[in-house]
Amino acid sequence: MDDLYPMVFKRKSIRKFDKNLSITEEELAVLEKKIDELKPLVNDIKVRFSIVKRKKTTAKRGEYCLLMYSEEKPFYLQNAGYMLEQIDLFLASCDIGVCWYGVAKPLEKQYAGLKYIVMLAFGKCSSDDFRKEISEYKRKPVNSIWQGNYFSDIAEVVRIAPSGCNLQPWRITCSNNEIKVCKYTKTERFPNKKLALYTETDYSLIDMGICLCYLEICLSHKSYSFERQLHKENEAANLIMDIADYTII
Repeated sequence: MDDLYPMVFKRKSIRKFDKNLSITEEELAVLEKKIDELKPLVNDIKVRFSIVKRKKTTAKRGEYCLLMYSEEKPFYLQNAGYMLEQIDLFLASCDIGVCWYGVAKPLEKQYAGLKYIVMLAFGKCSSDDFRKEISEYKRKPVNSIWQGNYFSDIAEVVRIAPSGCNLQPWRITCSNNEIKVCKYTKTERFPNKKLALYTETDYSLIDMGICLCYLEICLSHKSYSFERQLHKENEAANLIMDIADYTII
């Protein structure tokens, strides 16, 4: 995933698309090939993806939607965030805008026996619609999400990872060779109470998968080798839920 590193500074949630431009068949073919190459967070979770015209969903923006379906196993939501964020970044490299669409629904709620999880709405836009530098991001300061004096260059990048309503539910501590990623459990599952009625999905766990994707992209880019250990989703202490430990080797 190291090839995606430059895109973490460029990507932006795009909500306005150029109606005069359309995704070409060649671009769709490239996207389908990229989907086949996605790296999962957990290898044995069955997933399927479907690219459909926006009108086959309740989404209000974009030309197409990428739908993700998954079996419900431990870490399946983190896995969804981890995999789809790779597509988010890849499409930015193609000047194709993407918007994570949590409350929209597809016509097909099941695919190959798997449950619908979440979608990305996407369409053509101008290269000027993307970010040019990290200062354009509006995120929490590093010291509110990252503790420890190690890996400060990585901390600055993980800080800008996208999340629902930019809530950034991750809390990270580090030492000289360990990075611990936790979820702040007081973060709302979906902060807009009215919109929350439309979904049962805990998007904060999808956000955690996005965070792990950014972290591993950064570690790989900096040539760190690491071992990852995921923790059971129900192990929470006070307001912190352990998600993953990384040992730098």
